[in-house]
Amino acid sequence: MSSPAPYDLTPLLAILAVGALLALLPFAWVWRRDRGQGTAARLQALTVLTLFLTFDLVLFGAFTRLTDSGLGCPDWPGCYASASPLGAGAEILAAQTALPSGPVTHAKAWIEMIHRYLATSVGALITLLALLSWLGARRRSLPISPWWASATLLWVCVQGAFGALTVTMKLYPAVVTAHLLGGLVLLALLAVQKEGYRREPLVMAPGLYRAALGLALVSLVQIALGGWVSTNYAVLACREFPTCQGSWWPAMDFEHGFALLRELGAGKDGGFLPFAALTAIHYVHRLGAYVVLVAMALFAWRLQRSSDAALRRFGLGVAAIAGWQLASGLSNVVLGWPLFGAVAHTAGAAAWVVLFAMLITRAHQTSPARAHQGQPGGALRVAP
Repeated sequence: MSSPAPYDLTPLLAILAVGALLALLPFAWVWRRDRGQGTAARLQALTVLTLFLTFDLVLFGAFTRLTDSGLGCPDWPGCYASASPLGAGAEILAAQTALPSGPVTHAKAWIEMIHRYLATSVGALITLLALLSWLGARRRSLPISPWWASATLLWVCVQGAFGALTVTMKLYPAVVTAHLLGGLVLLALLAVQKEGYRREPLVMAPGLYRAALGLALVSLVQIALGGWVSTNYAVLACREFPTCQGSWWPAMDFEHGFALLRELGAGKDGGFLPFAALTAIHYVHRLGAYVVLVAMALFAWRLQRSSDAALRRFGLGVAAIAGWQLASGLSNVVLGWPLFGAVAHTAGAAAWVVLFAMLITRAHQTSPARAHQGQPGGALRVAP
C-alpha cells in the first residue's frame, strides 16, 4: 500500500476544534473557581493548570515514542487525511495486515492521535494565557511581563513544527531529540511564569546562585544526552551495571554515534549504525549521570545547610529527584528497559527542569547585592 502524503491539512480545523474543546473544560473550571480573586490570581491558577497539563503531555509524548507509536499515523496533522483513526480504518487495517509488527496499527494510531489532541489543547490554553496576560497588563494588574506568555506561545508553535517534522522525517533522531528538549523548554517557560506571580523571592548567596546556574547547564547537557539515548534506542546497548558488556571501557564508536545529521538506525555514511555507536551513546550518558548526580547531591547538601526554610525544601526536592533518576535509570538497564521505568525517567527529567526553573526564577527576583544583604528584590517584570 502506498504511503500517504506527508502533509494534508484537510483535517486541521477538526483537530483544532477537538483541542479547543479539551482545553475549554479545564479553563472554565479554573476561571469559574477563582472568580472574584482578581486577574493576577486567576492567571496564576491558569498558568499552574497549563504547567500541569504540559507535564502530562511530555510524559504522554514519551509513552508515544516508547511504544513505537510515533508513526502510528504516518502523515500530519491527521491520520491518513482523517481527523481520527475512525476515518482511517481501512488504511490502517491495510498497513497492519501488510506489516503486523510495523509502525502502523490501530492501537498505535490512537496513541499518536491522542498525543496530537492533547498537544493541541495545551496550545489552546497557552494561547488563552497569552491573550489574557496582555489584557491584564493593560490594566496594570500583573506582577509579570506579558511577554513571557507571548514567548511561550511562540515556543509552542515551534514545538508543533517539530512535532510535524518528527512524523514527516520518519523519527529522524536529531529532530526527535529537539522535540523532546523543546517540550522541556516549554515546561521551564511555564514554571518561570508560575513563579513570577509569587512575591516570595529566595535569598540566595551569590556563590550558591552561580552554582545553581552551573548545575542547570550541566543538567541540560545530560538531558540532551538522555534524549539522544532514547531516540536512538541505545538503552539496551549496556545491560549490566556498573560495567558495560563486561568492561569498564567497552568498544565505542563516537564518530557514528554522535553524528547528528543521519537517519534513525543509520551511521554518518548512510550504512547501518554500528553497535559500538549505540554503546558510545549509552556510555557517555552513563558517565554524565555520575557527574550530575554528584553535583546534585552536593547542591542539595548546600541547600540543606541554609537557614532559609524555602531553600531547605528545594534541597529536599533536589535530593528526591536525584534518587528518582538514579532508581529509574538503573531499572532501565538491569530490567531491560521496562515501559514504566522509561517513562519514569522522563518524568524525573521533566520534574528536574520545573524545579530548577522555579528555583532560579525566585532567586533571580533577588539581586546579588540584596541577596548578600538578605533583602528581597522586586517581582519579575522583565521581558524574556
